[in-house]
Amino acid sequence: MGITKHYAGVYALKGASFSLRAGEVHALMGENGAGKSTLARILAGSTRADSGTILLDGTPVAIATPLDAQRLGIGIIYQELDLFPNLTAGENIVIGNLHFPEKRLVNPGRMEDFCRPFLEQVGLRCDLRQAAARLSIGQQQLLAIARALSMDARIILMDEPTSSLFDDAAERLFGLIGALKQRGVSIVYVSHKMDEIFRVCDRATVLRDGETTGTVEMAGTSAGELIRMMVGRQLQISTRTARVAAGETVLTAANLTNAKLKDVSFELRRGEILGIAGLVGSGRSELGAALFGLDPLRSGTVRVQGEPRAPRSPRDAIESGIGLLPEDRRLQGLMLRMSVLENATLAVLPELSTWGFIHLGREFGTLTPVARRLELNCPSTAAPVSHLSGGNQQKVLLARWLLLNPKVLFLDDPTRGIDIGAKQDIYRLIDQLAADGKAIILVSSELPELLRCCDRILVLNEGRVTAHYDAAEATQEMIMSAATNAEARS
Repeated sequence: MGITKHYAGVYALKGASFSLRAGEVHALMGENGAGKSTLARILAGSTRADSGTILLDGTPVAIATPLDAQRLGIGIIYQELDLFPNLTAGENIVIGNLHFPEKRLVNPGRMEDFCRPFLEQVGLRCDLRQAAARLSIGQQQLLAIARALSMDARIILMDEPTSSLFDDAAERLFGLIGALKQRGVSIVYVSHKMDEIFRVCDRATVLRDGETTGTVEMAGTSAGELIRMMVGRQLQISTRTARVAAGETVLTAANLTNAKLKDVSFELRRGEILGIAGLVGSGRSELGAALFGLDPLRSGTVRVQGEPRAPRSPRDAIESGIGLLPEDRRLQGLMLRMSVLENATLAVLPELSTWGFIHLGREFGTLTPVARRLELNCPSTAAPVSHLSGGNQQKVLLARWLLLNPKVLFLDDPTRGIDIGAKQDIYRLIDQLAADGKAIILVSSELPELLRCCDRILVLNEGRVTAHYDAAEATQEMIMSAATNAEARS
């Protein structure tokens, strides 16, 4: 009740309040920067409030650390995953877990027995001895969910739990949520996905600019009403833009094969948006890594505007005219301690410097029109990029590529974990880039997003192409069938 938190004079929360019933799924909603994640972190003990009271069963409690929260039966799944990348999957589940009988030496068999049921609940098939860093971002998200389940919490905070999950894994999570409700577990569900909110939640509390604007019963409200509460205005939802026929072929990939990809072939034309669909681990992100020179190819060819190109490094890829917006913006894209300006201009510094000295005025002048085009919302371009909301952090990465102006842009889940307003901004930008002649590859975990944005959709399953659709004729059912390779298994 009355939770307040500020950073360097900027309020993240201003007297925010909400209540949670036993066995309830309660949505926390709001635009990026509204304070949802900050409130969740305070309840989980990873952030301390400046003021306010937390009541559990009507009794005031102090939650100073994550261990305090765990002792009170509160668990959390963070949007920005807090796994230990160099520890194994099993070690990530048992470390600091009060329900695992730790000893000085951990018995691998005991750890296997403890962890395996929770991995099976979330549908994650992996070796418990595998380092977390070697899992895809979607697999890491499932691992974080399994860890939260293993703590046997009475309250679970889920911050964008499906942001990297394809439909099959999301469906399994919704089933788990239903089972948890039946056991009396309360869930705080933070998400920007309206269909999920209406499907799994009983009530919703909306935050705007750090303050509570209201709590509503899901059965008695609409998506439009929630959006108005979130943004304080009627939001214009963009629709698929009619585009002229695509131009000449810009990118040709033939028989791409490596440890994750198996004989992948496709063409991409100027002004075209090619969608990539597939389950977690299907090879979606691995395709971007191969094209960008991060993962070497064993065989196959890449041609850019007819010229043979086999990027062996990101520098090679950039010189070939290929750009990559990575799936994990914080780990793979941004320098969190550097400023917005430094992050955005990082790749074009040679053009902004003389004898190694950067012209700050030229650097600022270069970013300004791009930031205006992206509607980048930040207090100052000198502010650390870590202080920005998820949607604005994504816009900083997009600014980097707009400044580089590549021929081909691979966007790996660009709207993951961002609010509905910022999502519409990115949709409009993708449409504009295609209209300007950019060739775009768009990976998304959300099928409606692929159908809204793309001209064609390529479906991957275990590194292979299983289908290729015209987006105007495709359906979610068709894509899911190809993603699970249902026909081959029937």
